[in-house]
Amino acid sequence: IIAHKTHLSELDLVLPEGGIQLTMSSLRKFAAQKPLYTQLSDGAVLKSGVVLKESNLLRDNQSGELMMPNKDTGFYQYIDEQGQFVGKSVAPGFVVAVGWKNFTRILTDPGIQGPFFQIFIWTVVFSTCSVVLTLAIGMVVACLVQWEQLKGRGFYRVMLILPYAIPAFISILVFKGLFNQNFGEINLFLEAAFGIKPDWYTNPFLAKAMILIVNTWLGYPYMMILCMGLLKAIPDDLYEASAMDGAGPVQNFFKITVPLLMKPLTPLLIASFAFNFNNFVLIQLLTNGAPDIIGASTPAGTTDLLVSYTYRIAFQGSGGQDYGLASAIATAIFLIVGALALLNLKLSKADQL
Repeated sequence: IIAHKTHLSELDLVLPEGGIQLTMSSLRKFAAQKPLYTQLSDGAVLKSGVVLKESNLLRDNQSGELMMPNKDTGFYQYIDEQGQFVGKSVAPGFVVAVGWKNFTRILTDPGIQGPFFQIFIWTVVFSTCSVVLTLAIGMVVACLVQWEQLKGRGFYRVMLILPYAIPAFISILVFKGLFNQNFGEINLFLEAAFGIKPDWYTNPFLAKAMILIVNTWLGYPYMMILCMGLLKAIPDDLYEASAMDGAGPVQNFFKITVPLLMKPLTPLLIASFAFNFNNFVLIQLLTNGAPDIIGASTPAGTTDLLVSYTYRIAFQGSGGQDYGLASAIATAIFLIVGALALLNLKLSKADQL
């Protein structure tokens, strides 16, 4: 029976008495099955007296409730006595042409507009802070390991590059355990030393701080490697002349090193911004967007980036997969990242002149 289960499940048996149709319901049993929904091609009259002439009405044979196609969402949806959509949607859906409605939903629907702009602002802040922090730490560390008087420079270089050598998803999962609110090593240390247990995953501010800490750890080695290579291109004569004028290491760093490094680094910083703008893996593995945004009509979290927000709308929506809205947001992301790519190309050409 098991070997022929696929073929048996395709059989439809009809009893001679009453024409009852039987289909395979288990390995040992064929049973009669009724359709869950019945199409009402002639419309229906609701209890309130409202007449629906819709030819594609469906009746739920279990509850007796009526469903009507919602041409705004592309799903059948339960209706009330007034013919208004009130219940859940039923999959699978159907194709509808909505034009620009998904873009207008982003701007006009309160349940989408607020979360969208909140997530957009956080995405920009996250990308900017990630670039600034990784650049600052990477540049300072590069200057330190390039210092000729530092003993064991080779060892320090290898140790500081290790975070870049370990796959990002492994590091993220390790940090997820370290930041665990109940038994993570970071909270255990903070509780023992200072008597505090931060709510890393439930407090929106702390969750964002945690994400920036982890992303800085993952990104600073890349900036350090870039700065180490560019530092070798700065002539030693500049530092010697500065020393003769009485300038110290701090003045040399801000007056000579930073200005000479920023110009060649600018296109790379824009590329880093674009990468962090779409850093889906970090958010998905570390917080999954949590904590959630209260009042949002779509799956939305305070730590979501636009790319993870789009993913959740498309594949994790409790009311059905909203591919149309997700596509509209993805189009906005494409335009933003495309503009950054054009700016990067323009600056790269300017550096070559």
